[in-house]
Amino acid sequence: MHEAEDELMNTWAIIPLYYYNDVYMQKTDVENIYSNLFGFKYFGFAKTPDNTLSLQIASEPNKLDPALNSTVDGACLAILAFSGLYAYDAEGELVPELAESYEMSEDGLTYTFTLREGLKWSDGEELNAEDVVYSWNRLVTPETGADYSYLADIIARKDDDTLDIAGSGNTFTVKLKAPCAYFLDLCAFPAFYPVPQQCVEAAEGAEENPGAWCVESGFVTSGPMTCTEWKHNESMTYEKNPNYFRADEVSLEKVQFMLSSDDTAIWNAFEDGSLQFIDTIATDMMATAKEKEEYHNIPNLGTYYAGFNVNSDLFKGKTVQQAADMRKAINLLIDRQYIVDTIAQADQEVANTFIPTGMADGNGGEFRTNDDAYTYPMEDVVGYFDPNAYEENLEEARKLLEGAGYKFDENGMLSADTPINMTYLTNDAEGNVKIGESIQQDLAAVGINVTVETREWSVFLDERKQGKFDFCREGWLADYNDPINMLEMWETESGNNDMQFGR
Repeated sequence: MHEAEDELMNTWAIIPLYYYNDVYMQKTDVENIYSNLFGFKYFGFAKTPDNTLSLQIASEPNKLDPALNSTVDGACLAILAFSGLYAYDAEGELVPELAESYEMSEDGLTYTFTLREGLKWSDGEELNAEDVVYSWNRLVTPETGADYSYLADIIARKDDDTLDIAGSGNTFTVKLKAPCAYFLDLCAFPAFYPVPQQCVEAAEGAEENPGAWCVESGFVTSGPMTCTEWKHNESMTYEKNPNYFRADEVSLEKVQFMLSSDDTAIWNAFEDGSLQFIDTIATDMMATAKEKEEYHNIPNLGTYYAGFNVNSDLFKGKTVQQAADMRKAINLLIDRQYIVDTIAQADQEVANTFIPTGMADGNGGEFRTNDDAYTYPMEDVVGYFDPNAYEENLEEARKLLEGAGYKFDENGMLSADTPINMTYLTNDAEGNVKIGESIQQDLAAVGINVTVETREWSVFLDERKQGKFDFCREGWLADYNDPINMLEMWETESGNNDMQFGR
């Protein structure tokens, strides 16, 4: 795995900035909202004085179909509306959800799940093992176009290239290619949640848009809540699903989401009591927020980073090594500590690796460490560069750019004869824009001209996926605690390969 991260970082298309933690505000009379290391938030079992919950987690969601979603806010909405074979509890431990139990063969290749009796969709129709078979095969069907289809690569295939899975009644069987320590984590991951075949295939426009069945309120669900109203770019309302198998444990009658990226408006709504939970804190209010009892700062397992489109015209005419050197130079020019101290402001750790601090190594230890088996290129800082060696980094950056064909004047600024002009693409949330502007200022220190371009959330996601950028804002929260999750996403055909490797 370390060799794979070495190969990734040697491209310098990935520019790690800091390791994630999760900050949010929650009213003191709201209880039982919980999260896990992967950024999933569970709102369905929250308790409030009047059994309603008003909150903000993001702006307009991009996809609500669990198989098509690739965002953290979308995952939180999927968790509220759907159920998987497994789930995470308040302690972050895996627990049975739709499944009641499972058995694993001695060789670790075959899992047989027993689903609970009497499971239903929100419309009252039976939910059974056949629904799981349909949904998992749908995840990997090319026509679905799921970004996360590669997560199912651990499952064996039949001769017709469908997954080697079977379901009848309440029995669901899976055969793996090789033993997989994180398989149950996948069973709790939203992309593997069952969806209702009868609704998916009957939706108008389903042939062109596989997610057409859930682009408006009223779609069929299986979890604690169901979406009853959706005012696009404004609000969403979810109400209790009486057919959820744990409905007697759900005290909430209604959950209302504010869909916004206006950090100031979000903060004001929390302050005046209109919102009881917010997942965004305005940069200029962070110091104030930290002093409040409602402030929460919890661990996450992931990395906030920026990334280059390796096919950008920015690298036209350069050799592979020259392009990598250009990207490394830009990496070295960024002042991460300034970003953490003045913009993010949540005591994040600056990053010099893609795999974050705290990620398990699969052998009972932590991945990001020097040991007898592996030592990072810069041993003393446990990473690929020293983010705090500004003067040394500045000198190396100029040398790298000179080697790539760029000239500097006597003041150490790029010559007008060899300019570098590029765009930085980000969504329009205040903190992300300010990070883009900070990078813009850092690169201007040697004469690199950066234009920060902002898009609303869903447009940003689409343009980033299509490679319509030079340099862009990125972030990845692990889907499960294994480094492969943050490395396999860069395979050529991966739906999360935003940097366009191999394309």
